[in-house]
Amino acid sequence: MNTLTTFRFMAENNAWSNHRLHRACAELTFDELTAERTSFFPSIYKTLTHVLLVDLYYLDAFERGGRGLSIFEDTEPFTDFAALRQAQRETDRRLIAFCEQLSGDSDREVQIQRENYVQVDRVGSVLLHLFVHQIHHRGQAHAMLAGTRVKPPQLDEFFMAAELPLREAELRELGLQVR
Repeated sequence: MNTLTTFRFMAENNAWSNHRLHRACAELTFDELTAERTSFFPSIYKTLTHVLLVDLYYLDAFERGGRGLSIFEDTEPFTDFAALRQAQRETDRRLIAFCEQLSGDSDREVQIQRENYVQVDRVGSVLLHLFVHQIHHRGQAHAMLAGTRVKPPQLDEFFMAAELPLREAELRELGLQVR
């Protein structure tokens, strides 16, 4: 498997994991989602919002959108979970599309607006950072979900061939290739 295929698979796995986690979280009331819990961000809702905002921040850099740090001006841009869930799904699709259009240029430079400077790094390095960031915070949300009445979903399977029957319906629902 080459690097570009790996990035595409990671983006698809990210979308699938977000789908599973958000579906479980949708079973909670808004009060349960926003209840104070122990983690880096003090609630499931704030953790999932952070994941989305960071995804948008890096996608903006990849796409040369020019929004930069302004993405973080509103730390709670949604008043309900359905809107957050839909925005995450759309953002996941954008990330998959970005990874699909990479054609050997994962070494190209990307400019990332920081508070006092512009960081220049390679697309591939930033993608790897973004995937680790997503996994890290999804894990926190998953752990917080374990303290609720809703059972956390399985998230650690990476599209293994033997598990296809366990995810096939979800892949179809997401419009992803069934493999």
